[in-house]
Amino acid sequence: MNILIIGGTRNLGHYLTYALLEAGHQVTVINRGLTTDELPQEVERRRADRTDVDQLKAALGGREYDAVVDTALYKGPEAEAIVNLLRDKTGHYLFLSTGQVYLVRDGLQRPFSEADYAGPEMPMPEPNTYNYEEWCYGHDKRLAEDVLTAAWETRKFPFTTLRLPMVNSERDHFKRLYSYMLRLKDGGPILAPTMPDYRLRHVYGKDVVKAMIKVLETGAGKGQAFNISQNETVTLDEFLDVIGDIMGIEPQIVRVERDLLEANGFLPDCSPFSDLWMSEITNDLSKRELGMDYTSLPDYLRAIVQHYEQNAAQVPSPAGYRRRQTERSFGERQMER
Repeated sequence: MNILIIGGTRNLGHYLTYALLEAGHQVTVINRGLTTDELPQEVERRRADRTDVDQLKAALGGREYDAVVDTALYKGPEAEAIVNLLRDKTGHYLFLSTGQVYLVRDGLQRPFSEADYAGPEMPMPEPNTYNYEEWCYGHDKRLAEDVLTAAWETRKFPFTTLRLPMVNSERDHFKRLYSYMLRLKDGGPILAPTMPDYRLRHVYGKDVVKAMIKVLETGAGKGQAFNISQNETVTLDEFLDVIGDIMGIEPQIVRVERDLLEANGFLPDCSPFSDLWMSEITNDLSKRELGMDYTSLPDYLRAIVQHYEQNAAQVPSPAGYRRRQTERSFGERQMER
């Protein structure tokens, strides 16, 4: 197949490109070209800021693709533009959305299934706040999904949406899991908020790629949305215990009131997986209709930990680790109380 990828080459797009090439497909990538990619020369590269419709139209060049994967669609108007540009020019359009589309819904209980999508949204938070920015992300992704659904219903635009929770990967450019590894290695306390202490249900990046390949090669799921997530639902303590077992280090977790951690500027850096805007989604539909199977949490954490340990000299510390000494001192004082 001739496949176009719009957006990321740093993480999922990188792995997807290699998987598609290995399977014998032809790949074209459209992005701004601001980040140096590590893709082979056989990948055709086209440049455009997808938020500029004229640039995107020029980059597409009126060409037809068997399938298009969009990793960089965030807003409703962008969805309207891509639907118009790709009308009758692709057999399948795959959109990467987010579990955050459920977090902006009003009155839902975790975990969220695909059936929870429809319904009223929560009120918009106060502008220019962290909660407002996160609400906007989920709200705007919903607007994009709604445009695609309307395009399917009115003219059978062949979209499939994959909704993702937190994606753990060897190429996570935020290095969130690595930040926990560094805290385990330095032996100091890992600060985490007391309440709410939401349970974690993430997904392995290579399982997301597996799901994308299944959709692209089978043509399954047109006009539908699927949650993609691991099987296990765990507490933060259990999650860190698995990493600690792999590294041979016992986690030293210190619980502190969330307001106090925020007031000292430690969150989200001290515990990025304690964010309030982190979804917990089911995966039953993807297993039933896409035939998905998921890598176990211990297995994929072991792969990621080994990657970082083997490449430690080439991996810079995350920005959120810069205040670690202040964070440790604060945590040690809390332990003395």
